[in-house]
Amino acid sequence: MPLPNTPIREGAGDGSGEELFALADAIAAVIGGSVAIEDLDARVLAYSTRPGQRIDELRRQGILGRRVPDQSGPQAERQQRQYRQVLAATGVVRLPGLAEDELPRAAVAIRAGDLPLGTIWAIVDGGRLDAAGEQALLEGALTAALHMLRRRGAVALELHAREEALRAGLDGTAPAPEIAYRLGLPARSPLTLLGFAPAGTSPPAAALLARTGSDLGRHWAAVRPSASVATGPRAVYALLPGEDPASARRLAEQALAAVARPRAEPLRAAVSRTGAGLADLAALRAEVDDVLQVITADETARPVAMLTDVHAHVLLAHLADELERRPRLRHPGVEAMLEHDRVQHTHYAASVTAWLDAVGNVGEAARRLTIHQNTLKYRLRRARELFGLDLDDPDDRLSCWLQLRIGVGRGSAAPC
Repeated sequence: MPLPNTPIREGAGDGSGEELFALADAIAAVIGGSVAIEDLDARVLAYSTRPGQRIDELRRQGILGRRVPDQSGPQAERQQRQYRQVLAATGVVRLPGLAEDELPRAAVAIRAGDLPLGTIWAIVDGGRLDAAGEQALLEGALTAALHMLRRRGAVALELHAREEALRAGLDGTAPAPEIAYRLGLPARSPLTLLGFAPAGTSPPAAALLARTGSDLGRHWAAVRPSASVATGPRAVYALLPGEDPASARRLAEQALAAVARPRAEPLRAAVSRTGAGLADLAALRAEVDDVLQVITADETARPVAMLTDVHAHVLLAHLADELERRPRLRHPGVEAMLEHDRVQHTHYAASVTAWLDAVGNVGEAARRLTIHQNTLKYRLRRARELFGLDLDDPDDRLSCWLQLRIGVGRGSAAPC
């Protein structure tokens, strides 16, 4: 049966991919049937391509999809039982086909000491496996383990190099063309930056962030090999080339589900706008950090958010930071009112805030405060007299409202 048109051999860049293909061919030359080398996730890492070798439809689909096709019903359970049997055995396991048109197989586990790395599966011509074929599988498993370990090391080195490059881009310690070269990205490639951080107002522990970064690194390496991941002091960042905002949001949701840990603080994810290239990376990081600051501090916030989802909260957070840095910009009347409430246990700030929130509707504001309308009118009049607030001027109203929103907050206008 002829082989289908085979896809490009992935993993050949470090040499280990081509070597695994050559190993599959060598085993197939002894056994006579098609040979596939798989990892523990049933991905087909390499397969034999010798002319005239025996092959069936299951193997054909595995070669085309680079993954063993999932079975359904009773066959799925038998398939999983076969994998468990092979991985538990110390030698070659002979297995019947799972369906009428499926040829029998011989399989062996690939191990490095006690560490399982994958499996080798050979279609056995006529159901018979002689001593030479069994020896070829056993020796092939030892050789495959060496190549797979080397490949793991090469992948780890590459991921580390990509993380260092992305960190340099995020910190602005290297120019965009250099970062593009180190990440293998076109200079003007569209980019989306994701940020991940645990919920909570206190800074996350370094160990927690390191574990989160490791989990996310493995996740993105599996689902988006083109992604780069770097761990910062307060968040883990993932740079995705060529994703539109809707796709990036969906991928962020999948990542949160994949790395969630029981009894741990829930993770939040921020999705940036799409940047035109690595020259935008600093701005994308600032945007992601702004969103994370808001959604990690609010336990009711959505798990994944973009700036458009929380724009008002981000704006108020920036205004609060600016007023903290420059106290002279604060409205003196509002400052005096807040201090008066603190010392005298009055409720002028809450009353003015409720009135502004209700857009000047005294009845609605009084209802929110659970006080009589006349009481609220009295407090508003006294606020004007005591603190010099001109609540009739729209600019003064806006200035007071913004500062009160920061100083009092939506939830602080308590019943009084």
